Amino acid sequence: MSTDKPALRVGMVGYAFMGAMHSHAWRTAPRFFDLPLHPELAVLAGRDGRAVKAAAGKMGWADTEVDWRALVDRDDVDLIDICTPGDTHAEIAIAALEAGKHVLCEKPLANSVEEAERMAAAAQAAAAKGVFAMCGFSYRRTPALALARRLVGQGRIGTIRHIRAQYLQDWLSDETAPMTWRLDRSRSGSGALGDIGAHSIDAAQYVSGLRVTGVSGLLTTFVNERPLGGTLVGLGGQGASDGGTGTVTVDDAAVFSARFDSGAIGVFEATRFALGRKNSMRLEVNGSLGSLAFDFENMNSLEFYDGTQPAETSGFSTINVTEPVHPYTGNWWPAGHGLGYEHGFTHQVVDLVQAIADGVAPSPSFDEALGVQKVLHAIERSAANDSGWQHV
Repeated sequence: MSTDKPALRVGMVGYAFMGAMHSHAWRTAPRFFDLPLHPELAVLAGRDGRAVKAAAGKMGWADTEVDWRALVDRDDVDLIDICTPGDTHAEIAIAALEAGKHVLCEKPLANSVEEAERMAAAAQAAAAKGVFAMCGFSYRRTPALALARRLVGQGRIGTIRHIRAQYLQDWLSDETAPMTWRLDRSRSGSGALGDIGAHSIDAAQYVSGLRVTGVSGLLTTFVNERPLGGTLVGLGGQGASDGGTGTVTVDDAAVFSARFDSGAIGVFEATRFALGRKNSMRLEVNGSLGSLAFDFENMNSLEFYDGTQPAETSGFSTINVTEPVHPYTGNWWPAGHGLGYEHGFTHQVVDLVQAIADGVAPSPSFDEALGVQKVLHAIERSAANDSGWQHV
């Protein structure tokens, strides 16, 4: 794809589920959106030289490295995209920012508040030099959720009173499903709480414009041992082994109540054991004038209740969020032709590239992601000893 626009040369670490998704986004964004910079898939990094070369060929990367440090040191890379397990985020992101590279880092930002604080401090120091960092909470870029935020901002549902959020999956319901890095706390930081609950926290705060200030939580693990070996497609399986079992050191499910800075209250649930629910990321917001409801398994629709209408004809209406007037959708297909999971990542690239070109901090910033990390930590504190309410 030839262009006379300045290049934004991207180096990415990791090439599994998220790496494939981010690669698709970097390739696709300039073909559907008029970007001020042209993303180039410059270098892909991974520890297995043969595997990373195969992935680079498949996904369109020009070159490869087997050490992320060599990637960060390259002067032909402008941005580092981090698609690795959480235990590596801090080291890679801080090194990249200190080397003058912009950073896109997958969520949750880190495995601990302390790591996230160091990352946020590095991002603040880099921003003073025109180098920017963003955390990949991609659900923000789903057009229906972006529309929900717009409607809240317009005052269409009035003062927010309730927020309820669920993220329901079932890929671990089978007790014989193999051990993966996502079930190892030393690598993932937490289980359902951080993996998918973090998305719900960010989405709730993004749509409502409110901030969580206190929580009371419960975490549980249903299956404590899992067989080693095997692969869960797309979810980071560990690959073949000599057998045996591994100990699950993270939560399988999380539930927590929350209070927001406005006085609104919330109820959250995250589980990977909800049989029949594949990727049901739900959010409902109730206000004094109306309500909004969303489920990612029906991602092109937003439910809207206008409480100002006469009772005789009132009821939830379904908005088909595919019109050109809706967020992001005007760059895609004719009205009524829905988008998919991958489009949120493309919109993420669009917003990041525009922010870099404009010289402004992209959102969600590392500071915002640190805020989510603090909520996760408060939930864990509450659940650890049944201590009840914890301030964030």
